[in-house]
Amino acid sequence: MTNFAIWFAIALAFVAVVILRAAPTRTIPDPKGNRLQPPAVTGGSIIGLLHTLCTKGLRAMVRDQYTKLGSVFTVSFVGLKDYFAKWGQQGKVNLKKELDHLLMLISGRCLLGKEVREKMFEEVFMLFYELTDNGMRLSSVLFPYAPLPANRRRDTVRAKLSAIFTEIVRSRKSSGRTEDDVLQNLIDSKYGDGRSTTEAEVIGLIISLLFAGKHTSTIASTWTGAYLLSNPSYLTAAVEEQKQLVRKYSGYLDYGFFHEMDVLHRCIKEALRVHPPVPWFSRKVHKNFTVRTKEGQEYEIPRGHTIVSPVLFNSYLPHIYKDPDVYDPDRFGPGRQEDKAGGKFSYTAFSGGRHACIGESYAYMQIKVIWSHLLRNFELKLETPFPETNWNKIVPEPKGEVTVSYKRRLLPIQ
Repeated sequence: MTNFAIWFAIALAFVAVVILRAAPTRTIPDPKGNRLQPPAVTGGSIIGLLHTLCTKGLRAMVRDQYTKLGSVFTVSFVGLKDYFAKWGQQGKVNLKKELDHLLMLISGRCLLGKEVREKMFEEVFMLFYELTDNGMRLSSVLFPYAPLPANRRRDTVRAKLSAIFTEIVRSRKSSGRTEDDVLQNLIDSKYGDGRSTTEAEVIGLIISLLFAGKHTSTIASTWTGAYLLSNPSYLTAAVEEQKQLVRKYSGYLDYGFFHEMDVLHRCIKEALRVHPPVPWFSRKVHKNFTVRTKEGQEYEIPRGHTIVSPVLFNSYLPHIYKDPDVYDPDRFGPGRQEDKAGGKFSYTAFSGGRHACIGESYAYMQIKVIWSHLLRNFELKLETPFPETNWNKIVPEPKGEVTVSYKRRLLPIQ
């Protein structure tokens, strides 16, 4: 059987229920022009505020930033100019590797603390790369305790990462020193019964957050780039959109600038439809309910069962998506909006319902920031054939290197 057939067979072993969420509404602020920039939320982007958001709510999160920064503030990302300055005027890079390193920098800036960022970033980066490379293999997920070489490598690097973070946690506790980062928030967190988090729990949570904030975004960013550079019409449209927005906002890149990137947003969204971050989502049934198929057949789903939505299959349903095997970002554009026309539960790249991914908006913003910078500052060309999918990973990723040639430019806006 092919790897795709294996995925499909596994998915069919469960009762599939499509779970989706409605797209969030967006407001677009007026352009600011060349005005004094407001203070920035440092410590690294929206992820750094998620602890307050999840524990105290949106109002408390905004109030905290209001107290620190005043009535107007913005959120800054890691300096892309500094990172891409090392590329020089022209050359070739492995796009997947570059994006992997950049996104680790972004996640590390707000999650790991300055001990890692300033002293051992490269070591942690390599260990995390080995952890995901070995731990996210299909064999490791299906047979996590089997005596396989990948499992042994996974366990070895996991132990090394644990040792690093354990030393940091103990050092902070013994010295009484605190930092303004997510690691510190996890150290200080308590459960509802008053129990503090353990070292093992803190380490497990920080590694999980690293995976959520970096690994899936790396893959989504790489697929987005591969499709843009393989489709001249969409690449041209995305570059033209950058010209128009830079002209409209007079070069001032704020949230309004990124929220108005509808073309780039659709390009990312379509890449996530064709290559969803995870192959399926599962849910535990807490009370009996009835499901009706497109053909009208009804099924009773009993309490206690586990249901699975095979996103890899749902994203290719031909009665929802026209020519589903074709990369077509315009399917989400005005007049078509196939994901909405097919019903409010038709797009599940970020899962849906009560447990939908809370990082959806952050992920879109993060990828937009990176690709808008690349489109504005470089002429890019895909040098290797369009990548095949590596179905041996639980998060299917581009197989092999994705080589891109680049030439620095200044995007004309007139």
